[in-house]
Amino acid sequence: MPKNKSKRGKGRQIEMHSDDESINDNMSVISVQSDDCGGSLEDGGGGVEDVGNVAEKFEEKFAQAMENATEKSIQARVSALQAACEILMLRFMPDYVDDRKITLIDIIEKSLRRGKGAEQGNAAKLASLLSIQLAGDDIIPKGLNQTLIVMSQDNAVTFDARAKCCSSLGLINFLSEDNIGEILNLMKMFETIFCGSFLKGDHTPSSASAEAAILHCAALQAWSLLLTLIPPGDLVSIMKQRSLLPTLPNLMGMLRSPHLEVRMAAGEAIALVLECGRIHDEDFMDEHIADLIEMTKQLATDSQKFRAKRDRKTQRATFRDVLRYIEEEISPEINVRIGKETLVLNTWSMHHQYTAVCSAIGSGITVHLAENDFLRDVLQLGEKFLTVGSVAVKQTKLEKHLINAAAFKARTISRSKNRDKRSAVIN
Repeated sequence: MPKNKSKRGKGRQIEMHSDDESINDNMSVISVQSDDCGGSLEDGGGGVEDVGNVAEKFEEKFAQAMENATEKSIQARVSALQAACEILMLRFMPDYVDDRKITLIDIIEKSLRRGKGAEQGNAAKLASLLSIQLAGDDIIPKGLNQTLIVMSQDNAVTFDARAKCCSSLGLINFLSEDNIGEILNLMKMFETIFCGSFLKGDHTPSSASAEAAILHCAALQAWSLLLTLIPPGDLVSIMKQRSLLPTLPNLMGMLRSPHLEVRMAAGEAIALVLECGRIHDEDFMDEHIADLIEMTKQLATDSQKFRAKRDRKTQRATFRDVLRYIEEEISPEINVRIGKETLVLNTWSMHHQYTAVCSAIGSGITVHLAENDFLRDVLQLGEKFLTVGSVAVKQTKLEKHLINAAAFKARTISRSKNRDKRSAVIN
């Protein structure tokens, strides 16, 4: 990943429209609430001691999950992987995770290679959460990266598990890879997967099944996420070569897919390609714009009754945004309120990046964006702030050190008390 983070702050479109919404209403606000069960310094008057106790409970549960992930029972391993994922979604504990990184990677690799279905899918999800916990470091060794690549392309693996492997690969390499050649190779691999939703040789829509469509959608979204790492000038040159990346007509053909998720992913990918290309060349892909506008208008006004009402509503909302960008170069703007802070998503790149991170973390997004410096840098949130009364105050390095030291001391004292109690019981 480029050290200057110049490409940071980019994510996927979030649907916030209604059928009655004007096409000119281009700004939405989302308030994000945390489901965390107790990591805040402001919790219930217990202060640092409460934080230490909560952290210790999560660590104990995570250690138990890691132990259960090696059981002989398939169901026990699946449940353990799910529990480990839930903890890493809700808690940011990089030091604890880093100390057990080798063991975690071994668990993930074994589950991917020897497991089936749900076990492989949860192992892939755990890999992406591990990358978020350790973001900024050498996150995932090449061996595990290669295992995920093999699983993504293995036809013997379920479509759902392969889709999760694609999503994990995209996020892991987005957070850690800074070699453009490696990024392009991975994008080419994703294309070999989602090309199953390209138009057939006779220009008829793909006949991919609904299960395969989920895989194609995940691969295309991962491809789009990595595209945000490509400098605009390089992207324009590569697209003109028509060998390293799919052409715009290929992506336009996916707009005719019978599956909603593929159509939406394709529309958002096209907007992203145009956005990145136009930064370098204002006339980028202009030869296709007329056809693209016509196709996008049809999808933005689709009222065919054979589609579910909710699907029509979601599709129209997405393609109104896509159409407006193609015609007027105006991206949808969304303000995501995270506590006292506001994250502004005003480019297609920012939408793709935010959505990829949010999809992996789920309801723990507020916890991670409050505490994970690397993710804050990725999404351009700046340095962390503490809330004092109604005023946001920047946290100094000394304050961070004192808080971390106090939390560590509280955990140490708590553990010592527990050991003394156990010794007393034994004696």
